[in-house]
Amino acid sequence: MVRDVSFGQYFPGKSLIHRLDPRGKLLIFIAYIVIIFCTFNFVSLGITTAFTLLFLVLSKISPKFYFKSLKVIIIIVLFTSLLNLFYGTGDPLWQWGILRLTLNGIYRAVFVTVRIICLILASSCLTFTTSPTELTDAIERLMKPLKAVRFPVHEIAMMMSLALRFVPTLLEETDKIMQAQKARGADMESGNFIKRVKALIPILIPLFVSAFRRAYDVATAMECRCYRGGAGRTRMKQIHMSARDFAAFAAAALMIGGVIVCNILMGSTL
Repeated sequence: MVRDVSFGQYFPGKSLIHRLDPRGKLLIFIAYIVIIFCTFNFVSLGITTAFTLLFLVLSKISPKFYFKSLKVIIIIVLFTSLLNLFYGTGDPLWQWGILRLTLNGIYRAVFVTVRIICLILASSCLTFTTSPTELTDAIERLMKPLKAVRFPVHEIAMMMSLALRFVPTLLEETDKIMQAQKARGADMESGNFIKRVKALIPILIPLFVSAFRRAYDVATAMECRCYRGGAGRTRMKQIHMSARDFAAFAAAALMIGGVIVCNILMGSTL
């Protein structure tokens, strides 16, 4: 069900991850995205997985919400893993026509699956523990040097934050429209793929209308509050780095260093 999707939501809390500086969390997340695709053996992959699980535990968010965020992409994960499974190199362990199952293909499928799952869990941890306002401030401050070339930093950060904020709202709206269509006798769960796609049309049209209406309402509300961009604006809450943020940087540095050392000493399994 659409209502089970939890990605993009924020859960208030007082955990260690909640209290980290949002700029630090964004920088660690960006470094994590880069390093997870540089894991070329099972030890380095295990290090990044352990780092992910550590942050999930420290966030003190119920595991059921992380499982809900994985439900959205489970089909994509299975499809991607299946492609990598049969397109590996080396001597085939099993072959049927153009389908070849190799040891390299099995390794590739495992690595791709774990990488995608870890990325979804890490991004969910970021959104679960960081409010949209904090994300806006963090993005704006990290992009501040671009102001020298007159790049609209504040406007871009605000746009990204609003888009992320309305993910759960649009999902809730989609669920309401689906329930209303089912109450009117619409069948969305039976038939072949083409019929199911056609059954989505009565959902997409009112969803687009609702999305544009909400965007117009938000624009009107911002104009009524005299919003004129980032020039001259002040912040009610100031964000500052603390000892726990530097400890998080140190943990991320250890993770990155461990992956690099394992890649150098153990080589590539793929």
